[in-house]
Amino acid sequence: MEKLFKLKQYGTNVRTEIIAGITTFFTMAYIIFVNPNILKLAGTADNPFNPQGIFVATIIASVVGTLVMALFANVPYALAPGMGLNAFFTFTVCGVMGFTWEQALAMVLICGCVNIVITVTGLRKAIIRSLPRVLQSAIGGGIGLFVAYIGIKDAGLLKFTSDPGTYALLDSKTVIANASAVPALVNFSDPAVQLALIGVAIILILMVLKVKGSILIGILSTTVICMIEIACGVNPHVFFSSLPESVNNSSAFFATISITPEAIGKSISSVQDTAFKFDFAGLFADHNKIILAFTAIIGFVLTDIFDALGTFIGTGRRTGIFDADDEKLMLNGKGVKSRLDRALFADLSATITGAFVGTSNTTTFVESSAGIAEGGRTGLTSVVTAVLFLVCLVLSPIIGIVPSCATAPALIVVGILMIAAIADIDWHNFEDAAVAFITVAFMPFTYSITTGISLGFITYVLIKLVRGKAKEVHPIMYGATALFIINFISLAVNKL
Repeated sequence: MEKLFKLKQYGTNVRTEIIAGITTFFTMAYIIFVNPNILKLAGTADNPFNPQGIFVATIIASVVGTLVMALFANVPYALAPGMGLNAFFTFTVCGVMGFTWEQALAMVLICGCVNIVITVTGLRKAIIRSLPRVLQSAIGGGIGLFVAYIGIKDAGLLKFTSDPGTYALLDSKTVIANASAVPALVNFSDPAVQLALIGVAIILILMVLKVKGSILIGILSTTVICMIEIACGVNPHVFFSSLPESVNNSSAFFATISITPEAIGKSISSVQDTAFKFDFAGLFADHNKIILAFTAIIGFVLTDIFDALGTFIGTGRRTGIFDADDEKLMLNGKGVKSRLDRALFADLSATITGAFVGTSNTTTFVESSAGIAEGGRTGLTSVVTAVLFLVCLVLSPIIGIVPSCATAPALIVVGILMIAAIADIDWHNFEDAAVAFITVAFMPFTYSITTGISLGFITYVLIKLVRGKAKEVHPIMYGATALFIINFISLAVNKL
């Protein structure tokens, strides 16, 4: 153990590392319930994305990614499909852009391969140096606001009113309205909405009291309350819109729940519905969507890189896991020499694993800081977390009993945590404030992470050019901005 993880060198011991690993697990285990609830929305009635398969894929990606982080980088970080990245996958790539989930998985695999290439060639370091800090902070904060908005919407807290004659029916279920659609708060008469509010209150109270695993406890508590309400006679369809019509009472609902060995085996095997389901042919078949696909991949790559880097630097600096010399070696050295280099490589390679089993980008979770705060300093912490994730496979048959009104509060609170990134922005400097606001605001307003990133890039370059500071803009920024502009032009042309 000492030889593998160098516990004495990093000032820790086995007991401390085990406690840290358990702490990290409980702070981020909510992802195994939240991720399937988000990604399943990328599917359609004709082409469903199996939530049980996603559940298993989430665990596999988390276990493999975390073990690579532990054994290759020897740092106390855990990985799982990233919040924000799963929203980008579902609501931007599959929703706004109109790609299928199989095509989106192909993009995730391409993103993972691209990240490996740019890491080995050193291009990643150039990208990190090219992106101004204001955009790094704004992208992180904007994704947080977007995730919170998804949570508010999934909780059923909003209703939208559109003026007559300003909307059109896309199909029997989908309405397209123009800017006259006005959001408002619902009247809280719906039991599912009431349950979501209870979930928000539980998680907020636990977070304020600094209870470890607050988000997971909130999800499980809300789910238990839901089960009690169903047992007391509330129609299950109030909480689960996807249930068959025959499941219309508590007896029929609870009869669907089974955690026998056979049920566990069947649920685990459901990963075959999501694994290796890449559609490269369909992704590049439509020439009108090639530029769109390219910009989506750029969005995946940039978000993946800076999400991980922000987590490592934000937590590693304070604890000494990554010191200033290590960060300098990462930016200026060649190859994968520093501890930070190895951690970034482990993070990027995990995305490929996630794509193969059928989930969105796998990334390092900032919740790892909870385990680090408990004294975790080596990869042994991550090994403990990975083992606990693996144990969760026995829960796969009952993933369906966690309603969206139980996971929606978690999204709202995760959004609160992620939006903290905007604290690093100088809001008194109008140039920075303009770039940051447009990046942050347009993500939830347009329901698209890539739109916020695109407009943020364009605004930044435009302001620098107008101010006569063209030399301050890195060539990579100019290239990415040009691609984003071409994408907007192609969208306009295709609508003519």
